[in-house]
Amino acid sequence: MWKEENNQLTKSFEFKDFKEAFAFMTKVAMLAEQQNHHPYWTNVYNKVEIFLNTHDAGDIVTDKDHQLAKAIDAL
Repeated sequence: MWKEENNQLTKSFEFKDFKEAFAFMTKVAMLAEQQNHHPYWTNVYNKVEIFLNTHDAGDIVTDKDHQLAKAIDAL
C-alpha cells in the first residue's frame, strides 16, 4: 500500500532475489519514461523502495504521482 508522507508517495517492494527486483525496476523505468515522470528509488538486493513527488510542482504529491503509482501497482 502506498503511503503519503513528507510530501511523497512511498512504497516498499520485496522480491525473491536481485534479478526479480531489477526486472521490476526495468518495468517501472519503462512506465516512468512513458509518463515522463521519474521516481526516486533505492534498491538493495531484493528490496526496492519508491518515492514519488512532482518536482515541477514544488516537490509535492500530485495526480502525476498517483497515476504512476497506480500503473506500478498494475505490474
